[in-house]
Parts: sequence; C-alpha cells; structure tokens
Amino acid sequence: MEDVAPEINTAQHSMLQLIKGAEEAFLSGRRKKQADVESAVGIFLELLRGFELFDVPDPCVTVFGSARLLEGDPHYDLARKLGATLASSGFAVMTGGGPGLMEAANRGAKEAGGFSMGCNITLPHEQEPNPYLDTFVQFEHFFVRKVMLVKYSCAFVIMPGGFGTLDEAFEIAILIQTRKLSKFPIVLVGVEFWDPLRQFIRGKMVGMGLINEEDLGIVKITDDIGDAIEWIRSGIKPRVSYP
Repeated sequence: MEDVAPEINTAQHSMLQLIKGAEEAFLSGRRKKQADVESAVGIFLELLRGFELFDVPDPCVTVFGSARLLEGDPHYDLARKLGATLASSGFAVMTGGGPGLMEAANRGAKEAGGFSMGCNITLPHEQEPNPYLDTFVQFEHFFVRKVMLVKYSCAFVIMPGGFGTLDEAFEIAILIQTRKLSKFPIVLVGVEFWDPLRQFIRGKMVGMGLINEEDLGIVKITDDIGDAIEWIRSGIKPRVSYP
C-alpha cells in the first residue's frame, strides 16, 4: 500500500492559517510597535501549540540532515539504518519531519517499531511532512521549530546537509559552549563530508584561539552506526519502553 503523509489536524490547520507568513512579516524590517507586539503574541502561541500537541517519549534523539538527498543516495540508506538502530536501542527519533535524510531516519525508526516524530516547517518548496511520522507539528517560525527540536532531545545526530543543517549544528554547539544546554552527545555521520569542516575548525578556529580545544570534545565524527549509538549511550541511559 502506498505511504501517505500524515494529515495536519484541525487545531494545527487553523493556527497555521492564523500565523501564515508571520515570520516573513516579522523579519521584513522596522515596523510599527503594535505590529511587533502582535508578532510576539503569535510566536508565543506557536510555542504554546507545540507544547500542547507534542507528547515526546523519553529518551529522544534528534536527527538533522538534508531534505535533498533522497532514496537511492548512500546517505539515505545510512540515515535509515541509523533511525532503525536508534529505535531498537530504546530511543524515540525526532527530525525536521521533511523528505530526504529526515524521512530516512523517521522511516528506519518506524520500520523498527520505534516512535517517530517530526517538527515540520512551512516552506514554498521541499518541506512536506514525510509519511513515516507517528506524530508531527507544523511550524511557521524557524526559530520556534528549532526550540522544539532541541528541547526534548538528549542527543543529536547530524547527517550531511546544507545551510539549514549547518545552522542547526552550530546552534547546538554554541548552546553547549555557552552552557545554555547540557553537554549532550553530538554525532556527525559522514566522515568524508564532515572532515574538511573538522580540519577548518581545528586548524583555523582552534589555532587562532577563537574556540577552545575542549569545545570539540562533545562531538564524534563517524560512518559507523554502532559507534554513533555507543557515543550517545556514553552520555545518557536509554529507556526500553515508551509511555
């Protein structure tokens, strides 16, 4: 039977209609104070809706990655295996809810009998919710979505990706560096993809004293899913059942 993407429920749909285009308007430049106050209320309501609609099992691992690497790409297979192994190890799997490597991680988790979640974003292209989600919430604001992706997770796995994936990776790094977030394990999957960035960070940023060597101690780069799971387990103790 053909997989069908989960539908947005009525509560989500009405709220999305209310806040549609809100982020673009909010970031459009200087506006009247009343307009900014109205935007702030919309942002609060979107956060509140996320808290109300999400019931996230613990422990949960968030997987980030490109929406553009589709089935047939080796990284898709790797992300699918990752999702399945996380689920088999007792972790719920959360992604950005879209296609590509997000879909692959959700697919692997669902096929392995785990709990699969998504924080989807409203975009003109790319980002329809994938059909392997047990539950998802649709967001208008990128930064609200990122809060939800980080808030409920005990570890983060970052697959190859573009600007969005790098943004998410560095935001988590700065939250940990500044102690706004506990030192949760971070795994970068894809040695060939991530190694040039590692060399730049160690050679330039550490070399110039822009960051400390110990800031890199929370990150593991690997192609081995077993190593990734072990690195995650080293920081947390997974549960074997979901509430």
